[in-house]
Amino acid sequence: MVREEILRSFGASNLRFLQFRVAWPEIISSCHWEDASIILQLGFLCTVLLHFIRNSVESHCRGRNKVKNVEKYPTGLRSGLSYKLSIICSILVLCTHCLMLLILQSKSGAQCESRVPVLSSRIMQVVSWAITLIALYRIRNRKYIKFPWILRIWWTSSFLLSLVRAIIDVHYVITNRDHLRVQEYANAVSFLACICLLGVSIRGSTGIAPSISNNTTEPLLNGKTEKNSEVKRDCLYGKATLFQLVTFSWLNSLFETGIKKPLDQDEVPDVDIKDSASFLSQYFNECLEHTKDKDGPTRSSIYKAIYIFARKKAAINAVFAVTSAGTSYVGPYLINYFVDFLNEKKFRSLGFGYLLALGFLGAKLIETIAQRQWIFGARQLGLRLRAALISHIYKKGLILSSQSRQSCSSGEIINYMSVDVQRITDFIWYLNTIWMLPVQISLAIFVLHMNLGMGAIIALAATLIVMAVNIPLTRIQKRFQTKIMEAKDDRMKTTSEVLRNMKTLKLQAWDSHYLKNLENLRRTEHNWLWKSLRLSALTSFIFWGSPTFISVVTFGGCVLMGIPLTAGRVLSALATFRMLQDPIFNLPDLLNTIAQGKVSADRISSFLQEDEIKSDAVESVPGDRTEFHIEIDGGKFRWDMESRSPTLDEIRLVVKRGMKVAVCGPVGSGKSSLLSSILGEMQRLSGIVRITGSKAYVPQSPWILTGNIRENILFGNPYDSAKYDRTIEACALTKDFELFAAGDLTEIGERGINMSGGQKQRIQIARAVYQDADIYLLDDPFSAVDAHTGTQLFQDCLMGILKDKTILYVTHQVEFLPAADLIMVMQKGRIAQAGTFEELLKQNIGFEVLVGAHCHALESVLTVESSRRLVQDEEREKGSIGKEVYLSYLTTVKGGVLVPIILLAQSSFQVLQIASNYWMAWACPTDAVEPRLGIHFILLVYTLLAVGSSLCVLIRASLVAIAGLLTSEKLFSNMLHSVLRAPMAFFDSTPAGRILNRVSTDQSVLDLEMANKLGWCAFSVIQLLGTIAVMSQVAWEVFVIFIPVTAICIWYQQYYIPTARELARLAGIQRAPILHHFAESLAGAATIRAFEQQERFANANLCLIDNHSRPWFHNVSAMEWLSFRLNQLSNFVFAFSLVLLVTLPEGIINPSIAGLAVTYGINLNVLQASVIWNICNAENKMISVERILQYSNLASEAPLVIDDCRPPDNWPDIGKICFTNLQIRYVEHLPSVLKNITCTFPGGKKIGVVGRTGSGKSTLIQAIFRIVEPREGTIVIDDVDISKIGLHDLRSRLSIIPQDPTLFEGTVRGNLDPLEQYTDTAIWEALNKCQLEDVIRQKGEKLETTVVENGENWSVGQRQLFCLGRALLKKSSILVLDEATASVDSATDGVIQKIITQEFKDRTVVTIAHRIHTVIDSDLVLVLSDGRVAEYDTPTKLLERENSFFSKLIKEYSTRSQSFSSLAKLQN
Repeated sequence: MVREEILRSFGASNLRFLQFRVAWPEIISSCHWEDASIILQLGFLCTVLLHFIRNSVESHCRGRNKVKNVEKYPTGLRSGLSYKLSIICSILVLCTHCLMLLILQSKSGAQCESRVPVLSSRIMQVVSWAITLIALYRIRNRKYIKFPWILRIWWTSSFLLSLVRAIIDVHYVITNRDHLRVQEYANAVSFLACICLLGVSIRGSTGIAPSISNNTTEPLLNGKTEKNSEVKRDCLYGKATLFQLVTFSWLNSLFETGIKKPLDQDEVPDVDIKDSASFLSQYFNECLEHTKDKDGPTRSSIYKAIYIFARKKAAINAVFAVTSAGTSYVGPYLINYFVDFLNEKKFRSLGFGYLLALGFLGAKLIETIAQRQWIFGARQLGLRLRAALISHIYKKGLILSSQSRQSCSSGEIINYMSVDVQRITDFIWYLNTIWMLPVQISLAIFVLHMNLGMGAIIALAATLIVMAVNIPLTRIQKRFQTKIMEAKDDRMKTTSEVLRNMKTLKLQAWDSHYLKNLENLRRTEHNWLWKSLRLSALTSFIFWGSPTFISVVTFGGCVLMGIPLTAGRVLSALATFRMLQDPIFNLPDLLNTIAQGKVSADRISSFLQEDEIKSDAVESVPGDRTEFHIEIDGGKFRWDMESRSPTLDEIRLVVKRGMKVAVCGPVGSGKSSLLSSILGEMQRLSGIVRITGSKAYVPQSPWILTGNIRENILFGNPYDSAKYDRTIEACALTKDFELFAAGDLTEIGERGINMSGGQKQRIQIARAVYQDADIYLLDDPFSAVDAHTGTQLFQDCLMGILKDKTILYVTHQVEFLPAADLIMVMQKGRIAQAGTFEELLKQNIGFEVLVGAHCHALESVLTVESSRRLVQDEEREKGSIGKEVYLSYLTTVKGGVLVPIILLAQSSFQVLQIASNYWMAWACPTDAVEPRLGIHFILLVYTLLAVGSSLCVLIRASLVAIAGLLTSEKLFSNMLHSVLRAPMAFFDSTPAGRILNRVSTDQSVLDLEMANKLGWCAFSVIQLLGTIAVMSQVAWEVFVIFIPVTAICIWYQQYYIPTARELARLAGIQRAPILHHFAESLAGAATIRAFEQQERFANANLCLIDNHSRPWFHNVSAMEWLSFRLNQLSNFVFAFSLVLLVTLPEGIINPSIAGLAVTYGINLNVLQASVIWNICNAENKMISVERILQYSNLASEAPLVIDDCRPPDNWPDIGKICFTNLQIRYVEHLPSVLKNITCTFPGGKKIGVVGRTGSGKSTLIQAIFRIVEPREGTIVIDDVDISKIGLHDLRSRLSIIPQDPTLFEGTVRGNLDPLEQYTDTAIWEALNKCQLEDVIRQKGEKLETTVVENGENWSVGQRQLFCLGRALLKKSSILVLDEATASVDSATDGVIQKIITQEFKDRTVVTIAHRIHTVIDSDLVLVLSDGRVAEYDTPTKLLERENSFFSKLIKEYSTRSQSFSSLAKLQN
């Protein structure tokens, strides 16, 4: 009957099309619905009955004692929102079913013909919902925390039944053009109530909690308030109700705080326990272990672990995503009906029009709510995965084997943590596209088939063609992305190395060379970026042009097949094509993200499978089973597994409790390796290593953590004042602490940069002493301290506080050997000799060479910094981002001339697109008649307009790519030059993590995102204005509601921005400490492992991750808070427009143009939200620009070259240095470090500079090189005031061998001659003189021999010899030695001193030394004390004065060997 009416009204021409349209509801007819309802209710009632019987039996068995006890002490209950909502909704549904039962006699609407199933269904519905209410009453009495699973399944099933019933009713009303009756209204109310119950069932929680009377708890509540005000961090998300979760109103209190003042880190609430790093790390570890147990450790896949980790949350997100995608096509489906209604308004009731408007609105509401939930869920899942991966990368970094550590540089590992993890979390965001794509395309084709019949097949073919074109583009993009990552890795590796060794670069005047290196690396990265962005511009063109292409092909196909194109069908198709734009664009984006994510996942997977330190390398033996603390039997060890010969061979060592074992030998003989083998750091090839008891380790190169001195000494142990005081006294730190303004709470700069070498060494010795370990492994602990301090350390520390401990100490200073119980002489990786001091001297096979060098030095003797808080908190702008930041970004390239051209291109696109759609709506007839202008002409005009609009997009996309990359390049170049030209004080006070964060993450935002984000702000505004123009042309009344709604939107934005901006800034700032802590931990991994502190450092990393997660999570939540509100406001405007179009009398508006307005209005919520979203998103991303600009205008050093004051080419030829009234201070408000220094170093003389630690020796050297500038006074070298010439002219003419030997990753040649100024012959000659020629000639690659990061594959002594080689090559008139031989043995020291004497005999040599014999042969000795000149004369004259400072040092040095020997006898 229904079908006949429809066929009569529409005519026979549409027979086939309409048969398809109305056939589908028969599958879900009213009778089928009644049958399904009866089955479901029977199932529910049977389950309830069984549950009741089981409970009754259990209650009877238990008796009533428990119940009586409960009744005796009644407690008040507080009902939660979920429980109240369930009661209200259940009553509503029960009432509607009672009403339906009453009106059953009057048959109306879409109802089954058979009365029996209908009556049965209605009665059972009433009974079921009555039982539901009884169950809810019992739930409150029994104080259930969660709703029973029976109820939750019943509510979910009821929702599905109501949904199907609503679809049947809507279809019936539309197809029969009937008005709404009581039955339909009742079903609508029931459907809304079931939606609420579905939400309650998903939430699960009842919200019921005990409450106590007010008079009892008032003081407690007050107390709680006070506590909360103290501890501001509370988890808002974890305590949110269902309504708050849907609307994101749980964030309201945070916004209230943020609008009053800029948020601080402590004011950001905590994340939920399930989002905390500790929980996620543990859970991810369980997932990894599960895959290992299932697949085996070698085949275990990180992909499987991620799948297990994310599957539950991803499934919930998928449900929301599919719901959002599905409901988004309701609008295009209803447009044709809406145009038909407007055409035949006089024959239709207004109720039908309002029902259509309600359909539009209901679909939009469900779409927007589901969309917000899946986007939020995806962000949350991304946060969880990021936290889990970062924590695992960190833990892996702590246990990497030495070989793995050499193959993975710090820069690469930091890139895994920052960039690769981010790319995997980006994939999680796109994961939902996988579920949405098939739903979107299927529904689009379904809607098109409903309107265009077989034309939908053509549309599908066109869609598939566009998608197919994107696939090869994506493959190319994947290749580009891999190349970009490789180039970024190289640049980050070099940047990290440059920042770490900035002082060396400045002293050697190599900073310009390394700046060019970085620029070259950036140029390579730029080339790949440009190729990638060009391809992105083409992809953007396809994205914007795809709806046009598909519509032209589809409409053309319809014309050829004779399918009439009415206005309603065309508009419905156009709306569908626009909806298809997303899946078409998302497919290549998805494939691209999958490609990037796979590359990153593979990189992380290969890193997590790198070799680890073997846990069985060292066997721990309980103390009661052995008398030995250390035992090595037949040990053979190797650093590099590819090397043929072992590093250590035939090692046999037995150390009893309390023994003092000294290890000595020439440079590169394996002394440090021996300690590493005991620590388990080396690969054990054969033999056994056993240790008993705890161990403490002091490495040769001091490893100091950023923080204060006390934290470094305690190293995680509780503070014991008596023990602590004994420790600092034994380690000779008391006087240093007195000099520091903040004592032991003095802040230490990155890598201890504001401490002298001696202070750093003593701090790490104090760290070891405070551990109170059983075994102490000390690697050359006295090399960096002066003679007096070395004596004190040995007496008070090794022979004093540690007298009962087992100690292995490496030393080059022979005077510390006699006191040892056992001395081992290392030679070429073997223990060449072992015995006491006297025994070894008698053996006469090598040990006497070391002792002889020392005795010769002794004969020559007998015959002749203030502290400040350096590391400040990272600079953070507050308030809104200044207009100057936007202006700087927009006008960086060609003064911003490209900006108006881009805006013009986008505006032209929008105008042409609207014109093409307007043309189709106006020219196509409203019914199936031949158009006046001819369909071919209509299509030709449409095609021309569409092609014109697509070309505008191509121009705009290309210009955005060009402008964005040029701007990014210019800002990077400015920042790079600014940072590398900054004074050393900047690097002393700025952790490298802050700079690396800017050149990696922030720069990545500028390279790939910033231009598009900013562009989209303008483009979305243009789109919104176009949509408003179309809607207002149809009905100007829309403005009446649109203006106040826009005002509300702007108010929301203004309310949102202050909080979101500060959250984004805090998230950016909290990212740097994670990277900085990781870099520090990697550098000191051996120390951390030796002290068995891996767990503490891993926990510290988890805390840092949470500190970043807190502002990041609340920032993305705040975005959803805003988007939800803007979406609902847009839905309100759209609904108002629809009601207005329905209500206006016929004839006032053209139905086709009204349909066009609805077509555009469907996307109004998306557009209006996207304007605010894009503005907020751009502002958040603009923080990266702001952070880069901060480092683009740093205070600079003096010019490198001053053309008007260039020194002569042969300057300095004499080498005379005159200091006049020199005063230097590091910070204005602190006292001077050097005070009124006035003296002259004659040219061609050897000047020794001595003094206690902190007396200003190193500062004097820094002043000569202008690392620090004088506050007053001058330094004149050969009649040239060095403050008047360029820094490059000064530093390139002087040579220095620094205290900390630095090697750069690369080759031997590159380290000796990075500027490529010398021939191979000259380099070999220098290597020969510095005792390295034989070692390097043995290597296969000779001068091209690899030097790994930090020179880790060379011993510290060999690194020092390389630095000597640099000085020999340079042949300057002035050479400065800053503790240059501290890390070499006495024999090598003697050789070096001999080489320096021969090679620099006519040159000025300034030597700072702790070994007195290295300055005793000097022509003059300068003694500094407390920043002043204490003594300055020849060594002979100074020795003549018995009370002179220099005389005291000489006496200490010459007598301490005997005193140590006698001390050892006393100990025995």
